Amino acid sequence: MNIEWSALGEVFGVSVVVTVGIVCLFTLGIVGTSRKPQQAGGTDTAVVAGTTAPTALARSGAYACFALCLAAVAYGIFLIVA
Repeated sequence: MNIEWSALGEVFGVSVVVTVGIVCLFTLGIVGTSRKPQQAGGTDTAVVAGTTAPTALARSGAYACFALCLAAVAYGIFLIVA
């Protein structure tokens, strides 16, 4: 049995980088669609008056992140099946 350690290391490295990238994209999508706390007037920063909806730009960026995650997963499934 002959193991190609360089190929194994390459597969491991690419897997780690792609996994971290997909997790970061998904996290950006979650942050982009979440509501942000709104500060009440005054100097006390602990008081929260309510929440504000994300802007259209943040929401569309979040949807783009989710689409990239979906594309990466679909490509992975395609590679497994093909």
